[in-house]
Amino acid sequence: VQLQASGGGLVQAGGSLRLTCAASGRTFSNYPMGWFRQTPGKEREFVAAIDWSGSSTDYADSVQGQFTISRDNAKNTVYLQMNSLKAEDTAVYYCAAATAWRDRRIRYRYAYWGQGTQVTVSS
Repeated sequence: VQLQASGGGLVQAGGSLRLTCAASGRTFSNYPMGWFRQTPGKEREFVAAIDWSGSSTDYADSVQGQFTISRDNAKNTVYLQMNSLKAEDTAVYYCAAATAWRDRRIRYRYAYWGQGTQVTVSS
C-alpha cells in the first residue's frame, strides 16, 4: 500500500493542525494504521494507532487527550487531529500501515510508511 501524508506546517503554540494520510494500492481497511513522529537525533516514536474499523484507538501518553486519530475507509484515509500544540510536538510525522493490531506501538509492526510531513510549533 502506498501512503501519502499531508497537512503539516507552521503553527503557533496552542493552535491546531489536522494531518491526513491517503492510501492507495491495496485494501485500506485490511490494515490498522498508525502515526509516528521523529525529531533529529532521536528514534521515531509512536504517537497513535487505530484498528481496521476505527472502533479501537491507542495513544502515546504524551498526546493522550490532545490528539485524535480517526479513519474513513470509504476514502482510504486516516487523520490525526492535533490540538493545543506545544513546541515539543515539533517533528516530522509519519503515517504507517500495520500488519496486525498487536504490538501496534512498535515500529517493526508497520510494513508500509508514508514520506512524512513536517510539523513546526512556534512558542
